[in-house]
Amino acid sequence: MVESQVATKEALTVFNQIQELQHEQVVYCFDEATGLKAIIGIHNTVLGPALGGTRMWAYTSEAEALNDVLRLSRGMTFKAAISGLNLGGGKAVIIGDVNKLKNEAFLRRFGKFVNSLGGKYITAEDVNMSTRDMEYIHMETKHVTGLPELMGGGGDPSPVTAYSTYMGMKATAKKVFGNDDLSGKKVAVQGMGHVGTFLVDLLIKENCKVYISDIYEDRLKAVASKTGATVVGAEEIYDIDMDVYAPCALGATLNDNTIGRLKCSIVAGAANNQLKDEVKHGQALITKGISYAPDFLINAGGLINVYQELIGYNREKAYAKAQTIYDVTLQIHKVAEDQKITTQQAAIHMALKRIEDIGKVKISY
Repeated sequence: MVESQVATKEALTVFNQIQELQHEQVVYCFDEATGLKAIIGIHNTVLGPALGGTRMWAYTSEAEALNDVLRLSRGMTFKAAISGLNLGGGKAVIIGDVNKLKNEAFLRRFGKFVNSLGGKYITAEDVNMSTRDMEYIHMETKHVTGLPELMGGGGDPSPVTAYSTYMGMKATAKKVFGNDDLSGKKVAVQGMGHVGTFLVDLLIKENCKVYISDIYEDRLKAVASKTGATVVGAEEIYDIDMDVYAPCALGATLNDNTIGRLKCSIVAGAANNQLKDEVKHGQALITKGISYAPDFLINAGGLINVYQELIGYNREKAYAKAQTIYDVTLQIHKVAEDQKITTQQAAIHMALKRIEDIGKVKISY
């Protein structure tokens, strides 16, 4: 009886979270033979099928994994809507150690789960996943993007993600400094994954003074050796004197502990869910005098790139669409200033308005 009551309480907690963030569907996937444990979150399909990457991470608990997939999939809804794409928002997380679990059978089993949704969810690569992994998933489902160019895909979407982030950063610089020239500006890039590395390349080309940090020393050494960027510690990055803080690792780095330490005028990075609490920490940045470029807006380049695969891949068109993030970012800053709200709130309102308008002429996918 006690076990039943505990199980019921946990189920209610899950449904409460789903209701709070207004998801359409959450799918739990388990396969004993391969050790696969995954959660697929489908947030909203008014604009089209839910497209979003699969992330593999050694979560400390299933509750942490659920929280991540719910927040990430919600962000994908806003990202697609504000970018003008005919897509809904979805995301998947796989629970476990990449080095111990990930192999062909493991990924193909996950592909079968994706396929069982009949196209309502389309996957792509995210943290700890690669184009090669997408090939394995593709063996079991056609509902996958981020495939290698040799297979008709767009390859690694990271360069386009970095480019849209760069556009959002330059637009925010224009709002803050009066022009978008980043030459000589001090930019701290946190996270030397694919996107962070490509972003550093763009910043170095514009003669920025770039600081980099990551939990993996080998990545830091490689990027520093190639670009001349200055390495700083994982905690030190919040305390250095900089113009722009660019979080490009995991989320929630803008929180009670870090915001008060930041010495910058702009936050503009590629990480998802940078604000630990959207309302509280969005307002805290305003109080600190820091302009924030909403993450789901400026990191939309990756989604733009994989969307091109669905309609007929063209890299030039992907970059051209990603460049429009510049003007949208300027618009968001103006709306936020005029309405005296945070940029995060302004961006969410814009995304929801498009979903509401299109929802009047079509039903969910």
